[in-house]
Amino acid sequence: MTSPVEVRVAVSEEDLKSCFAVRTEVFVVEQSVPESIEYDAYDAGAVHVLAVGADGEPLGTGRLLHGPEVLAKTGSPDVGSLGRLAVTKSARGLGVGVALVRAIEAEAVRLGLAAVDLGAQTHALGFYERLGYVAYGPEFQDAGIPHRAMRRALTKP
Repeated sequence: MTSPVEVRVAVSEEDLKSCFAVRTEVFVVEQSVPESIEYDAYDAGAVHVLAVGADGEPLGTGRLLHGPEVLAKTGSPDVGSLGRLAVTKSARGLGVGVALVRAIEAEAVRLGLAAVDLGAQTHALGFYERLGYVAYGPEFQDAGIPHRAMRRALTKP
């Protein structure tokens, strides 16, 4: 990376606004995902992570869902769901996405989860495979974009 990037759990209102601004830029504006489906009831209980540059500019975000709402999706109380991973155009290729995924995984381990599932846009399968995720199941559509389910087992420190 050419400049330092900080990745942290978003706890303040300002952090959450930054997370949502990145999601709006990437998913709503760039990928034409309807805003009405980009934000959902899961946001309130999610662990959000935020990547910011040295100047404080938001560069990326992602979220981890865990607990009862994820049980129906994953079939296991020990599996979390990584989602809404987004990196701004200006920060792509700088390692921000990797840092966000690893921060989400660290939170999953802290919460006692054994694995993380995600729905990857098919163009991003290689990115997640390089991070140890394995695709399973058939391709599916989410917001009109082709996806595959993926999972990575976590190891506790």
